Amino acid sequence: MIEIEAMFPVMVTTNLEAVKTFYESVFGFNAVFFDADFYLHLVSPSSGVQLGFLMPEHTTQPEFLRPLMSPEGYVISLEVKDAAQAYAEAQKMDLTIAMALKEEAWGQVHFMLQDPGGFRIDVVQHLEASGN
Repeated sequence: MIEIEAMFPVMVTTNLEAVKTFYESVFGFNAVFFDADFYLHLVSPSSGVQLGFLMPEHTTQPEFLRPLMSPEGYVISLEVKDAAQAYAEAQKMDLTIAMALKEEAWGQVHFMLQDPGGFRIDVVQHLEASGN
């Protein structure tokens, strides 16, 4: 068996500087590696959550990692303690809201943002089970 120590997605997108600024200012991530022409690796100091972003057409990468990644059909889910509070903060920051705050029958309250690369972030709070 292969033992895993961490997991993080790597999204191929442009404008790593804008992506870096967004995740640092909105969610408090720290850039642990940043080269604006190559790669950005972010880590949340509070949770250890990691995200990677790679520039398209970088010659050091295999061919399948060179095309720009479509943000359609892809979502980054970030769990929070209070989605309503996070939603109010997102509105104050004038962020791009891709889906308004809503409560789901399966026990979530969430909303979605769009980052500078076009990726959607599902900011989600899991509600306690009601015994159903």
